[in-house]
Amino acid sequence: MMQTFTVTGMTCGHCEKAVTRAVKQLDPQAEVTIDRTANKVQVQSSQTREKLSQAIAEEGYAVAA
Repeated sequence: MMQTFTVTGMTCGHCEKAVTRAVKQLDPQAEVTIDRTANKVQVQSSQTREKLSQAIAEEGYAVAA
């Protein structure tokens, strides 16, 4: 299922890698697309929205509902 998150605090490529890594630790098969300038993270994953959001937040980024 494709889910889109509004994630603030991503300012560089390292931030993008950290968010991608957090999602892939939860679901290694996930597909992650990040548009840092729009603060958007799209995730194709079988995991729940809550788990994905929590994984991103644990990396230190604010995730809007």
